[in-house]
Amino acid sequence: MTLRQSITKPHSAGVLATLSRHAILVFVVALGSSPLLAAELIPMTQEQRQAMGMRTAPVAVATQSWSVAYPAQVQVPTAQLRVVSTPLSGLLESLLVAEGDAVKQGQELASILSPELLGLQRGYLQALSQLDLARSDWERDRQLLEEGIIAERRYQTTHAHYVQVRTEVEQGRQTLQLAGMDRSALKRLAEERQLSGTLTVRSSLDGVVLERIATPGQRLNALDPLYRIGRLKPLWLEIHVPLERLSQIAMGSTVRVTAPAVEGKVITIGRMVHGADQGVLVRAEVNSGAERLHPGQYVEVKLASGRAERNYRIPLGALIRQGGKTWVFVARETGFLAMPVTIRAEESNAVVVSADLQLGDQVVMAGTAALKAAWLEGAE
Repeated sequence: MTLRQSITKPHSAGVLATLSRHAILVFVVALGSSPLLAAELIPMTQEQRQAMGMRTAPVAVATQSWSVAYPAQVQVPTAQLRVVSTPLSGLLESLLVAEGDAVKQGQELASILSPELLGLQRGYLQALSQLDLARSDWERDRQLLEEGIIAERRYQTTHAHYVQVRTEVEQGRQTLQLAGMDRSALKRLAEERQLSGTLTVRSSLDGVVLERIATPGQRLNALDPLYRIGRLKPLWLEIHVPLERLSQIAMGSTVRVTAPAVEGKVITIGRMVHGADQGVLVRAEVNSGAERLHPGQYVEVKLASGRAERNYRIPLGALIRQGGKTWVFVARETGFLAMPVTIRAEESNAVVVSADLQLGDQVVMAGTAALKAAWLEGAE
């Protein structure tokens, strides 16, 4: 008598209980290459189901599925990062903010004693003095030209000199602005003609001090960094997703952080496969709840797969694999049907599949080995 006959022919529950799990598994391996009869019902009574320890679970419509958890790192978007540097060489006199402080655009961050700044101011004031003289000469020669006293060539020479000096003044003004002097300081310098070797470094954006790099008393060269500042909303989540899972992710997909509970949207799906882990960079942007994350923090995230028709969530243990396909056993009143499914997403203890299932169907999640053996035997 075959295993299928022992299942379909009425027997007592005690006889069925004597079938060992080991014997069933050996039988499955022996018949693994047999043809499959997906549409044939495998008859089984309630007593037989209980004797073989079969348990079922209902399928659920999956409007959205979530991936397994992936590690991610919180990053500040590159457009929101600034490295504050000293524009000129000098001695760092004081630092006015510390790591973690919130700063506003234009706020003073550091004070530097710079002999180089004195030289730039002196050159600017000299250019201003020359401009006053050149303007006076140009206006005088213009009047003389109108009266016919001087030749036009002399007037053109005077005017050219005036334009040249005016350009030098503008160059000096912009150089001092790049060095950190604002409009009010430049105006005060031009009016008072008083040199100052103290350079004030200011923040170029609203943000938070992420790192203090320099130390008071340190001698600095031009462009040496002082602080790293970032605007912390929105933030990025950088996730390495296995290449084989990439097809389940789309631009705009939801990304959920497990702790703290915040969500973001996928904004970038990379093309480069990283050699270390064979993963592809997926970047998500977090707006709401960004204040609960910290740059550099490592978190776990789950990615939502896109919604599709006829998608169902079933227990992971309900899947069986045979003939290069994935199957589930669907419970019917008098037995079970083997049904092929296509996996759409894998979650921690469930899978989302597309199949010809219906809401209310029950799939076998325990006792699948015995069913598979009977199913394969019936295909002979």
